[in-house]
Amino acid sequence: MVGHLNSNREVVREMEQVILGRTGLKVSRMGLGCGGHSRLGLSFGKSDREASEIVRQAIDLGVNWIDTAESYGTERAVGLGIRGIPREQVYISTKAGVHWEDHYSSRAELRTRVEACLDRLDTEYIDLFNLHGVILADYAYGRDELVPELQKLQQEGKIRFIGITEQFLNDTNHQMLQVALKDDIWDVVMVGFSLLNPSARHSVFSITQAKNIGTQCMFAVRTALSRPAVLRDLMQRLVAEGTVPPGSFHPDSPLDFLSELGVAHSLQEAAYRYCLHEPGVDVVLSGTSNPEHLRANAKALSGPPLPSGALERLDAMFAKVDSISGN
Repeated sequence: MVGHLNSNREVVREMEQVILGRTGLKVSRMGLGCGGHSRLGLSFGKSDREASEIVRQAIDLGVNWIDTAESYGTERAVGLGIRGIPREQVYISTKAGVHWEDHYSSRAELRTRVEACLDRLDTEYIDLFNLHGVILADYAYGRDELVPELQKLQQEGKIRFIGITEQFLNDTNHQMLQVALKDDIWDVVMVGFSLLNPSARHSVFSITQAKNIGTQCMFAVRTALSRPAVLRDLMQRLVAEGTVPPGSFHPDSPLDFLSELGVAHSLQEAAYRYCLHEPGVDVVLSGTSNPEHLRANAKALSGPPLPSGALERLDAMFAKVDSISGN
């Protein structure tokens, strides 16, 4: 595997890295997201072995941060993908929800679940273990009942750092994280943020930066930024709600200005670069099952900031939006 990495050394050098908040880990700005629609191709019938090739290819491109989860079903593929690579050269983030089957997970059940994650990943430790998709109503249980067990596992060396992820589809204005960030127990948080909904800029990133908490950015590119018809319908809805000014965009091509010459090659590239250069964003997650798509995303997530004029126009359009996920 080392020789394979060396064959792409020039690309590896280009991937920017950042210190992930209080963890002190030096991580790639692009993280491989192993959930989403494709789940590394498992959703489309690929085997764990085939899915693991995407993991290998991402590492070849300089990605050293891999985010998976118990519920994604991709932990075995990740374990296969990192096999043979010195463990300290790659960082694994995985997750488990507060609920287990039809009830709140007990501490003993959570321990069993963490150990099952370790087995599927074929590793002795997990760099970041997150409570997954926590909503405000469940936050107190997770904090009071499950975090103490995670801290024990941390003391035993089975996990290194503790994080929490929001359920952005149903919490687009970050109510849970605004409460969670009052507690000084989270090393990293995962937050939904995009050019369509930049509300985390004020309600989340201002706090994480002050407390030196690392961030993973999800939902940088979702359906509305991949399907023109969905984007048009969404923009009409936002105008109707009064959150996007009427007349601020062309109704047939609302964001075409982002793919003009001198801005970006595509709307998706612009969306990734928007998130990459947002103060407070550490890792931007990107998932795919397609090697060519993976390379395009890596290129976008090594790109420069968007021009100031484009950023000002986006801010004028979406500054008040906190009601959508873009999915």
